[in-house]
Amino acid sequence: MASKPKQLLAELTHPGPHEVLRGDLALVGLPGVVFTPRAGLGLPAVAFGHGWLQPPHRYAQLLRHLASWGVVAAAPATQLGPLPSHRLLAADLLTTLDVVTTVRLGPDGISVDPAKLGLAGHSSGGGSAVLAAAQDAQSERPRIKAVATITAAQTLPSATESAKAITVPGLHLAAEDDLVAPAVAHAEAIADAWGGDDVQLRFLGKASHLGVTEGKHWSQLFLHGKPHRKTQQLTRALFTAFFLTHLTGTDKYRPLLEADVKRAPIEREEEPAR
Repeated sequence: MASKPKQLLAELTHPGPHEVLRGDLALVGLPGVVFTPRAGLGLPAVAFGHGWLQPPHRYAQLLRHLASWGVVAAAPATQLGPLPSHRLLAADLLTTLDVVTTVRLGPDGISVDPAKLGLAGHSSGGGSAVLAAAQDAQSERPRIKAVATITAAQTLPSATESAKAITVPGLHLAAEDDLVAPAVAHAEAIADAWGGDDVQLRFLGKASHLGVTEGKHWSQLFLHGKPHRKTQQLTRALFTAFFLTHLTGTDKYRPLLEADVKRAPIEREEEPAR
């Protein structure tokens, strides 16, 4: 019997069955962090783009959570200054996927399947993930299979314009109380422009722009919002369901993606013809 969305949400809110290892991308020439299951071959992988001024360690539990469910999760620690290049961060996200698919990960020979790659990001890092996916979509051999963002922000070049080139599934989580990147001009505009039919926009209730971040950081002195436990839990569960569904081919968690969730209702959804 298929599990109900509420049961699936409860399941994915908790860490998965895998013991998690943490590594340093700098060892292979790119500053950043990577979280992997202790063992596994042919694993899916996701590169995560940090928000404006936000170091990757502010997403450590999100990345660890994905790894606990069998998804290699890596975040480059580049473009951290006040005037970042969104285009270069997008390039670094793609480079991060190159690294995790070609370099041996962990003592037990963990490997990533190059046919199971995704992109994700927060704020301008979400916008950069869209830029990276668009760049990949226009390459001779596209690799990206899914893109998820949380409070995505516009970029230069425009994430909205870039979204038109993307046909893989997209999940965009917007914050109800986002005063930094209000959904109407950012996450909603990106979702509306999405080139493919399988795209979803959800609004996270009582969430701010920095709700998904973890711990304290000096940027909170002038950026609206602060870490919010419920926002973090919902993001972890929905991202995990999304990437397990679209990178591994399992349908177990699809009912959660197709249902309204308390504090995370579906605002806009298009599905491919079956």
